Amino acid sequence: MDSHEDGYEGPLAVVVEEAEVTVDAILRGYFEPTDGRYHWYGRLAPSPELDAIVSGTAAGEVRTPYGAAEAKLGEIDPWGRFRVAGVGRPPFPVAGVD
Repeated sequence: MDSHEDGYEGPLAVVVEEAEVTVDAILRGYFEPTDGRYHWYGRLAPSPELDAIVSGTAAGEVRTPYGAAEAKLGEIDPWGRFRVAGVGRPPFPVAGVD
């Protein structure tokens, strides 16, 4: 991982419309100087349980052992992994982000 890039790899809970599914994830993020906000993104491991509660795109929350954040899910890749993204405080620790 580059020194300017932060991230998280491990299990997280995805909450969509009161349904909760635990999946493995790889998340990364960066501070965007043009809008002054922290942008984070990643992929969720394939999960039949997640497929059952999300069709297409969805808004929800992701929770790691470090925190929770609002997220958008969508863009399933050919390997069945959902893309997840958010803006603002990420669900993982980042130096200098409150």
